[in-house]
Amino acid sequence: MPSKSCLKWLICTAACMTSVLGHAQDPNEKRVQKTNWQSLYEPAQFDQMPLRVMPPIQIESGKKYPLILSLHGAGGTGTDNNKQLRDWNKQLALPQCRKAFPCYVIAPQAKGLWNHEHLNKIQSYIKTLPSVDMNRVYIMGHSMGGHGTYIFIQLAPDYFAAAAPSAGSGLRRTEEFINASKIKDIPIWAFHGDKDKVCPIEKDRDVFKEVKKIGGVMKLTTWEGGTHAVSGKMIPGAENGTTQSSSERCNAETDFMTWLFSNTK
Repeated sequence: MPSKSCLKWLICTAACMTSVLGHAQDPNEKRVQKTNWQSLYEPAQFDQMPLRVMPPIQIESGKKYPLILSLHGAGGTGTDNNKQLRDWNKQLALPQCRKAFPCYVIAPQAKGLWNHEHLNKIQSYIKTLPSVDMNRVYIMGHSMGGHGTYIFIQLAPDYFAAAAPSAGSGLRRTEEFINASKIKDIPIWAFHGDKDKVCPIEKDRDVFKEVKKIGGVMKLTTWEGGTHAVSGKMIPGAENGTTQSSSERCNAETDFMTWLFSNTK
């Protein structure tokens, strides 16, 4: 991924990076550091599904807000309503990110692979939230969560405005499960490490080739030398990323959050 992306993210999250960059620290960031960032995600239960929900910092009357659906990987499975919060959830909770991109973030928890029952419950829960812009519902996840992202956008291709699966094309033994024709018109930005031994990148490359063949809207960022543990790179980007686009229909924006929020149904 071009360095422009990294620079834009550093500007957006300057307060949280000051310990590295040596700049003066934002007082708001100091307060967040003294608290548990996980507490910004309020616990909830819906139809026996545990959820953690981070609303916009402030909800203005009459205004609608985008929503990001965050799907955890296998390490987040269970019922404790805590393990599903991953590194990208922490990044989304940073004060500068919340100010620049006000939205809801929903992190449900599943006991096993994401399926249609989970999606039905999540969609029903979203209906209960006030002020959600239903034309800007986004989905992202890593590993099993990336797999779930591909599953959900096939089950409900008209529901999501954009999708970001990371290492989501399945294990070595996983049979083909992605129908490119069903997802070709959904803006997708996929991420994968080329040294991933858990979920081989070849599977994602095959999906990209199929989407490209039919003129779909997909970008694929390959982390050179990246293993399976690359989920923290989706939002900030990294210098070892190279991005391909399936067609001229793809948005060339290099900053992930800017790209995500530019998409609407």
